[in-house]
Amino acid sequence: MSNLARIKARPKLESPVMLAAWPGVGNVSMVLANYLLNKLDFKELGEINAPYFFDPIGVIARNNVVEAPQFPQSKFYYRKATSETERDLILFIGDDQPSSKVYELANTVLDVGVAFQVERVITCAAALTRIHFTEQPRVWGVATNQSITSELQECGLIDRGNIQIAGLNGLLLGAAKERDINGICLLGEVPAHASRIENPMAALAIIEVLAGILGIEVDVAELSETASETREQIKQATSIAMGEYIEHFTQPIWQQGGNGEENDYDEDDDEED
Repeated sequence: MSNLARIKARPKLESPVMLAAWPGVGNVSMVLANYLLNKLDFKELGEINAPYFFDPIGVIARNNVVEAPQFPQSKFYYRKATSETERDLILFIGDDQPSSKVYELANTVLDVGVAFQVERVITCAAALTRIHFTEQPRVWGVATNQSITSELQECGLIDRGNIQIAGLNGLLLGAAKERDINGICLLGEVPAHASRIENPMAALAIIEVLAGILGIEVDVAELSETASETREQIKQATSIAMGEYIEHFTQPIWQQGGNGEENDYDEDDDEED
């Protein structure tokens, strides 16, 4: 294994599945991964040597004392199956994507997976569509080979043919394919007009699919509540924006007519004597 990853535990895992997440559009992958981390009994497995991939941009001084440079966390966690239907899991969460050495980082993450004989790698991302924020997001699925694609179709996932998956949530699968590691990307639909807003609705849709694939049970009540609150916030913001738009481009009727003078009109003026 590469020395770019530090492993702190050596659990005996049986053909685990690795779920990897980095920030992206709608922060879909990170919302999902952090929710699973908080709801399931994961234990720390190791971390990436962050200074190799990231440059610090400054330091923090607390009580006039400068602290050591901080780097984005890139950590591995693991969870052993608790029933026959579940799979052993390795969870990787990267707080940021580097500006360089991206491909090397993807392979470093895979090195850890290979060391524990992962059977499959899964990433998640956003699928930008014209969906309205009040609609239920659907989940798209792509895979590293045709046999897995057929499996995704059996799960009811949308097959959209040719798409591009930006960033490490996509590149990791490309690197996995080069190394003959099976991989899947689950993409939750996100409204294109709200792509800069964190989207728990898409994360919720993916978790419900992912739970079935992994054979795990996840209490999604808290995420469902967050999704409802986000929908309401978008609704309010949209209403305010629409009101401002109408006010800006609509002229009150009493201001119409140029100089504002009244034009009296008498039908008798047009009659001939």
